[in-house]
Amino acid sequence: MTAEMFGHNSQNLTMQIEVRLFNSLTRFGGGAGSCRTLTLPVGSRIEDVLKTLGIPERDVFLVLVNGRDVTRTLLSKVNTERTVDDGDVVALSGPVPFSWGYGAPVV
Repeated sequence: MTAEMFGHNSQNLTMQIEVRLFNSLTRFGGGAGSCRTLTLPVGSRIEDVLKTLGIPERDVFLVLVNGRDVTRTLLSKVNTERTVDDGDVVALSGPVPFSWGYGAPVV
């Protein structure tokens, strides 16, 4: 279900997604642990999820939507333009120790 399907009526449509936070991003859980349910407008993107949770894009190392990596390529910025749909599970992770995000070489 996308906003384009509903035209001018899409302003009142919302969806719910589950957001799971890992590694250094758990601090953005707001006291609710590392898993939160968000209600967002239909057509929201990963960027909107980050803004809602107050997570700076530079702190995000990996984004999974329903278990699939949506990052474009290794060493590129995360794909914040990716839209999310009702019922999606979005996993966000900061750099993992001993990963290239911490300066370790990619082998």
